[in-house]
Amino acid sequence: MRVITFDIETSNILPPTSRNDLSQLDLSIVGIHDSETNEFSSYSKEELPQLWPIIEKTDMLVGYNSDAFDIPILNKYYAGDLSKIRSLDLMVEVQKALGRRLRLQSLAEATLKAGKSGDGLKAIEWWAKGEYQKVRDYCIEDVRITRKLFDYALKNGLLKYKDLNTIRDIKIDTRQWLQEREAPAITHTLPL
Repeated sequence: MRVITFDIETSNILPPTSRNDLSQLDLSIVGIHDSETNEFSSYSKEELPQLWPIIEKTDMLVGYNSDAFDIPILNKYYAGDLSKIRSLDLMVEVQKALGRRLRLQSLAEATLKAGKSGDGLKAIEWWAKGEYQKVRDYCIEDVRITRKLFDYALKNGLLKYKDLNTIRDIKIDTRQWLQEREAPAITHTLPL
């Protein structure tokens, strides 16, 4: 089963009057891990034509807050509909199990004993300053963390988070995550 773990960064923030209209956000970088090649790579808006064939051949997209944020923003640049591709949003899985959302940082620190190297606002600042490699590196690091959390949950059936100063377990039902579906990897999301 081919799994693409991914994350995006944007080059701007939402204006206060936007009412969370994600169409007002612009993509700066997409980072991915391809389970077929075990490689990490990143793509700017101009490089997206190289990404689409990889995405179109995936069996599942894995991200963090990806269903509500990453996929809708990335969809602005795709001729088809990326929401038709099977996806697993780790934040949604945590929310289902715990009853509330957690930051990726909280899970990374408790589960992996590693933190993030920045945040989305810092990435926007780097992008504005022309520090594009910093944004690529930061995005790939988030992909790496997300992939490690995905693998940890598959192996252990749980993730960990920090609740005040106590590390707690979140039992995650991963039984369906890697089950093959009848549909082939190609998603046929492009208009004919």
